[in-house]
Formats: sequence, structure tokens, C-alpha cells
Amino acid sequence: MTGAVWRASRAAVKRRRVQTVVIGLVVFCSTATVLLALAVISAARAPFDTAFEAERGAHVTALFDPAEASPEQLADTAHRPGVEAAAGPFDQAVVTIPAEWVGHAGGPLTLVGRADPAGPVDRVRLLAGRWAAAPGEVVVNNPAGGAAAKYVGTPLTTSTGLRLTIVGFATDMSQSAGGWVTPEQAAALHPTGRQMLYRFTDAATERRLAASLADATEGLPTNAVASAQSYLVLKQAFSAGADAYLPLMTVFGVLGLVVAALIVGNVVSGAVVSGYRHIGVLKSIGFTPRQVVVVYLTMVSVPAVVGTVLGTAAGWAASYPILQAAFSGISTGTAVIEPAGWLPAATLIGVPLLVALAALVPASRAHRLSAAQAISAGSAPRNGRGLGIQRWLSGTRLPRAVSLGLGQPFARPARTALTMAAIVLGVVTVTVTTGVSSTLARTLPTPDRRTHIVVATAGFSGSGTESRLTPEQTEAMLRAAPGAERVSVRGLVRVGIVGQPQLVFANFYGGDDAVDHRRLQAVEGRPATGPNEIEAGPGFLDQHGVKLGDRITLVLDGRRTTVTIVGEEDEGNANSISSNDATRALLTPDPHVVEYDVRLADGTDAEAYRKAVTAADPSLSPSVFTAASDGGVVAIRTFSTTFSVLLSVVAALGVFNTLLLTVRERRRDLGMLKSIGMTPRQVVAMTVTSVAWQGVVSGIIGIPFGILVHRLIVENVRIIDFPERTIDVWGAPLLAGLALAGVAIAVLGALVPARSAARLPIAEVLHSE
Repeated sequence: MTGAVWRASRAAVKRRRVQTVVIGLVVFCSTATVLLALAVISAARAPFDTAFEAERGAHVTALFDPAEASPEQLADTAHRPGVEAAAGPFDQAVVTIPAEWVGHAGGPLTLVGRADPAGPVDRVRLLAGRWAAAPGEVVVNNPAGGAAAKYVGTPLTTSTGLRLTIVGFATDMSQSAGGWVTPEQAAALHPTGRQMLYRFTDAATERRLAASLADATEGLPTNAVASAQSYLVLKQAFSAGADAYLPLMTVFGVLGLVVAALIVGNVVSGAVVSGYRHIGVLKSIGFTPRQVVVVYLTMVSVPAVVGTVLGTAAGWAASYPILQAAFSGISTGTAVIEPAGWLPAATLIGVPLLVALAALVPASRAHRLSAAQAISAGSAPRNGRGLGIQRWLSGTRLPRAVSLGLGQPFARPARTALTMAAIVLGVVTVTVTTGVSSTLARTLPTPDRRTHIVVATAGFSGSGTESRLTPEQTEAMLRAAPGAERVSVRGLVRVGIVGQPQLVFANFYGGDDAVDHRRLQAVEGRPATGPNEIEAGPGFLDQHGVKLGDRITLVLDGRRTTVTIVGEEDEGNANSISSNDATRALLTPDPHVVEYDVRLADGTDAEAYRKAVTAADPSLSPSVFTAASDGGVVAIRTFSTTFSVLLSVVAALGVFNTLLLTVRERRRDLGMLKSIGMTPRQVVAMTVTSVAWQGVVSGIIGIPFGILVHRLIVENVRIIDFPERTIDVWGAPLLAGLALAGVAIAVLGALVPARSAARLPIAEVLHSE
């Protein structure tokens, strides 16, 4: 009998090709979205924890003032209660490499003296070369050490003339140093700090880490601890990029699964109701109730399995570039960034199981029907709430086709509820994507309609031509050239932060932008226009464990200056800050200019200006930009529109399937209506009306939910800090357009079944009456 069940199931799949395609498409989209969401979630957590524990990472990297605590006192802290393990003390010094080296811009480099990479805490992984064994040798912290192996043996010369040779590349999850030298070499560099690496028995929260560090350093002078870096800050920075993707992907992953379950349940419910006669025939020829249920479950499972397999493959392929984008620009140390190996198995098993569970409830109706009841119910007229409501509507002044259409959904309230739920989720999706698109578009600065010339310097453009002019002369030349209206200057240099081994990029803006603050915009606080003031994006604040109003000390070319974080930018690289030329002057006399932005007056010949700049200094690389349209806004709107259309089509497919089943179920009724004079146009109007009002109600329900979800998403995307003006995008025109989304989805799904109903031949339909 197993073969008969399979043949019956296969026949059902072939007979209901449209429903098969609908299920396969919906499951495909849902599976791909869910796998991507799970890939980002797993990559944001598991790789860091695995690598951190494997190398016994430091819960706290503490830097001590050598003048306040001796090495013996620091060594004693390793035996305090609550300290699981400790390594150190290690001398720490900061040197300056004035020129570019091995892909790094010139700037400070934090060196720590360690005899070997092993130890009870922070076991450094050597990636290429060997460990430093003699003075004059250095191992550089570089996660891409394998690729940089060809640079082993490269000499480095510090600003003081000290010559170091790179003998290896290594990395660690604790980010405890920019490089390692022998203890003797570190001592000779006149260290400004001593480093201790701690692992504590209680390290679950920042508060507990602070308490554990306080217990370990109890008895030391008050100012002994210069700084302390928590592994929780590193962990948060590690996943900051991935976390930005999570809210949006999680929402759409859940929406996709719910829509899939609703549509599958609707398909099976409609197939059971419209197939009463078929169920009766199966039972009359010997199929047991359980086998009939298996037939319907198999009918759904076949396209679901195909959609799951294809969706898993597509999601797995897309996960790699998404993870690469999510973790770009951060130090991943020894962590391996890739989707978890269990994800394909989870989706291949979980999604078909969810589909089967969604189909089981409506399929169980076929289990309860007897053969005689099922066959007789196949064509028997139905009474109930639908007929009563239609009688009431017939007494109104509405056109007959409209009154019949309005009353038709009440004959199948459960099916109507499932259809409306799918439309509601479609409206929620459109609302969310429209809101996110509008928010991102508002975040971008208002485009300047004037023509700009962006002039890259020789070092930044890689032209290889030596500059003729100094930065001051270049700025004067750009201002003097005919047509120049405003000239801004951007300097870029890597600076160190006292207490933290990693360098950050510092953008210093000068020229006219230092006056009108076009470049220095802050969504919280104020622009960094004064000396010793900086701005930073949310990624930097999270990664470095600081907040608005905090003070940090920058180091460059042997100089130090303490700056205050006065403004938070809406976005920005997690390893960069912004300031002004006055702050730069406190660190270095070299402006480190990388580009000039020249705004031209109206009517200026941009090409002539560009040629004049090149003639004055061939090392400069001027490019013409006309900001008539913002490519970023166009890209965002294109993406949002495409995504909304795709998900709306999926919801419309649910409507399409419901109406197709309804038309098949009501063939007899439609034939009788046409026989007494209903025109094809009226049949179309009746069918479309039956779902159009559901679209109106779905819009009323779905828009508020979509607005709420949109707010939850943008408030939890930490990579960009959205001000309130960019979140509140719901003007009357936008809401009016969204109100039509439910109707559009419903009508889109209804057109083809309506036309099919209008073309039903009367004689064929009533032949058996």
C-alpha cells in the first residue's frame, strides 16, 4: 500500500502545480533568510569564545605605572583571591615608526617584552617566522601573518634611530600589544608601563571584572593602575558589525517562517476542503484515514524539501560575503569567521518539520471524514454564516457583484483569517523596509548641488610623483585658481591611545570646513571644533569602552595630548576618530594632508580647473564630482524597493492560492450565477472585492506593527546612531501610500484567479447538475 500512497501523493503534486510552486518558492525564501540570520548570530558569538578560550585569553589587560608599583608587587597580585591565572609583569613601551611599513601607516607602535609566546594567560599564536630571541628583533601583531610571511626580515627604524628587524608575525585575541620584543629590548626602550594579564574566576560582567581587579590590586598605590582593558569590550567590538545585521535579518527571518507556515496551512486547508470528493474516493478504494493524511502531508513536503535544499544552498553561499562584510575593519585575531557547520543540517531538518507541522492540523480534517460524508460533501450546497451575511448585504444598495464579493469570505472564516494574516505580514514587511530605507536616506547629508573637485595628494593617490608644493602652498594654489569658492583640507594619520595597544585612524579637518562644520556633524553632543576635542562613531565608543564626555590620551611622534569626546557621529569606522586642525597641531607639525575638497562657484569650468591644478603640481590627482544625485540614496531605495516587491509577491502568492482554491470550490455557484446573467466583468469584480476589503483591514492592522518593528530595528543597530529626526519618517503621504499596500497585495494575488473564474464555461460547470 506504500506504493499506492506515493503514487497518490505524486499525482496530487502534479495536479496542484500552482500550489506546489507557491510552497516551494515561499520555503526557499524563508530558508535562505533564516540560514543567513543564524550564520550571523553564530559567527558573532562562537568564534570569539572558541578562540579566546583556546589561547587562554586575558579577562583584563592591566597597565601599571612603573613609578608606582615594582615588578615584585605586581607579581604578588597573581596570587590574590579570585585570580585564576596571571602572566607578567611585562615592560611596555611605545615607539614611533615615522615611515610607512609592511602595509601600516607611520605612527606609534606599542611593544611588549615577552620571552616566549606561551604562558598561563594570552598564549600568542605565531603565524610566520619565529619569536624574538635577541635585542633588535620584533614580532609584529598581524592577523594576516601568513600572507605577510614574505616580509619577515624587513627592517624597521624608529624616530629615535633604533633599528629593529621583523623576525615573525603573530596574533592574539586579547590584543595585548602591537608587537613583541625580548624583555631586555623592552627594558632598553625606557618602558612607560608594566603590563599584567589576568584571568579571574568570576568574569561574567564588567562589574565583576572591576571588582576582581580591585581585589587583585588591593594594597597597591592609588594611582598604580594606569588603564585596564576588559575582554568583554573586545568581544563586543568583535561582534559589533555582525550585531548591526541581526535586528533586520532576525525580523525578516521570523516573518519569512511565519508567512511560510500560514501559506502552507492555507494551501493544505484549501486542498482538503476543495478535495472532499477526492478524499472520499481514496477512502472508498481502501486508503486508511492515516494514509489519506500522509498523502496530503507528502503533497506539501515534496516542494517544501526542494525549496529547503535550494534555500539552504543559496543561504550558505550568501553567508560568506555577508560575514566578510560584517567583520571587515576589525581585528579578528585567531578567530575563524565562517558559518557554523551545523546550520545546513538545522535548516534541512527544521524547516520541512515546521512545514509538516503547519500542514498537520488542516490535514487532520481529512482523517475525520468518512468516505460517504466526503463524497456527498463534495458538491452539496453549504449554509452558514456566509449565506446569512450575503442575504443581509443583498438588502443594501451595493451592486450585486460587490455585495456577493464582500460576503464570500465569511463562508470560510478560518481560510479568510489565514489569508489576512499573510497580507498583514506583507504590509508589515513593506512598512519596515520603507521605514528603514527612509531612515537611511535621511541619515545621509543633504547633497551639495555644486560641483566639487576632490584633490588627492601623492601619498594618498599612489601617483608616485614627488610633490612640488608644500601643503600650505597647495592650499593657497587651490584657493587662488579661478572658480574656487571654498577649500577644505583633510589630514589622516594613525595615532595611539594610551593604555590600548591598537592604533586608530584620526581624521583632522581644516580649511573652510573648520568654519562651517560641514564635515564635523554630531548627532549627540556638539561638533569637535576646538583644540583637544574629538568626535567618534558608535562603533569606536563600543570597541574602546568609552562614552560621550570621556577623556583619552592620544600619542603621535612622541607627543601626547589628552582629548575629550565631545560629539558622537551617526556612523563611522570603529577604528577612527575625527577632529580639527588645532588638535592635530598639538600632536604633530606635519598636517598629513591626504585630500582637498574644492567647491566651485556656479558657472566655473570644472575641467579647466582640474587641468590648472595638474599643471601646478603633477603629483596631485584631482577628480570632478557633481552631486546632482546621491548614489547612496539611490542604492538604498533600489534595494528597499526590490526587497519590498519580492516579499509582497510572496504574500500575494498566498492570496492567489486562496482564491484559486475558492474558485475551484465554487465552480458550481459561479456557473449558476453566470447562467442567470452575471457578466464576466461582474465575476471579476466580485472576486477582487472578496479580498480587497481584507487588504484594507490588513493595512490598518499591519502599518502600526510595521512602525513598531522599524523603531525596534533602528534603535538596536549600534553601528549607526540614528537621531530621532531620522527615525520619525512617517508623514501623511508615506502612510497613505502604505495604506494601499495591503490592497495592492490582495488585488495582485486576485487578478489571475478572478479572470479564471470569469472564463468558466457554464455548460461544462453545470454538466453534472
